[in-house]
Order: sequence, then structure tokens, then C-alpha cells
Amino acid sequence: MKQIDKPWGYEIWWAETERYAGKILFVKQGESLSLQYHNRKAESMYCLEGRAQLTLDDHEILLTPGVAADIPVGVRHRLLAMEDTRVVEVSTPELDDVVRLEDRYGREGTSAP
Repeated sequence: MKQIDKPWGYEIWWAETERYAGKILFVKQGESLSLQYHNRKAESMYCLEGRAQLTLDDHEILLTPGVAADIPVGVRHRLLAMEDTRVVEVSTPELDDVVRLEDRYGREGTSAP
């Protein structure tokens, strides 16, 4: 396992294989991930604790403990923490497939994890 600090909190990578990747995201209250999409990577999120708004293209899902959401390839998405939030994210293994459209931390563009 490894922990990677992010401007919005941190990620704990608990699995990285040829078939999937698993992370726990901790997002601080009021912080958000980039508005982004993926060309090859599909993701699923499951909220462990907290409350967050997950935007998927033009609709929103309220993530609370026990709520899960799938994020298909090509869907624009962003997670905004309404309170400190912990989410399990499982995805296909293309971890460098991130196209950032908007980012409050100055990380727009295509980048690695």
C-alpha cells in the first residue's frame, strides 16, 4: 500500500494489478477532485463515510455511506466533499488516463496520477 498526498486530501492505493486498481480517497470538506474524464478507464465509487456530491455529465448523485456509483468511460465527473469523505474507488488499470477539464489546483490537461 502507498499513500499519495493530494491538494484535496490523499489517496491510499491498496491494489494495482493488470486487471484493476483499488484506492481509498479521503477528500476534505469543501474540497473537490478535478472535473475530468477518461478515454479508457472506467471507475466505481463506494462511499464509506461522509457526504459528497458526485457530478456525472449533467446529473448529480449524493454519495453517503453505503451509496455506490459507476463512472463509465468518457463521462465527465467531479467529486465535491460536503464534509470529510472517504470513498473506495475501484477502476480498470489505466491510472494515467486522466483528462482534466477544470481544476481549482491548477492541474488542467492530461496527466499521470
